[in-house]
Amino acid sequence: MLYALISQDKSASLDKRLAVRPAHVERLQALKNAGRLILAGPHPAIDSEEPGEAGFTGSLVVAEFDSLEDARQWADSDPYVSAGVYENITVKPFKKVLP
Repeated sequence: MLYALISQDKSASLDKRLAVRPAHVERLQALKNAGRLILAGPHPAIDSEEPGEAGFTGSLVVAEFDSLEDARQWADSDPYVSAGVYENITVKPFKKVLP
């Protein structure tokens, strides 16, 4: 089943985010290589694809997991969590309708 992982960044966490981004992207790449990643990306803090110093407010990942618990465990193991980037993560079942 698909799950949406919706994370909220802590304020002033851009430096931490940038420092561990390679490890974060590596995990997403592994999901993609396994054919389980639908989409992933950050939420810019301003109306720009490149927000610069404004940074980001969080991220969205939609991916396939065996269960809600597996999705939560994967989310909780994210390098952004251990680095103190994320304030919280909401994990919900997701039903893709379009496209």
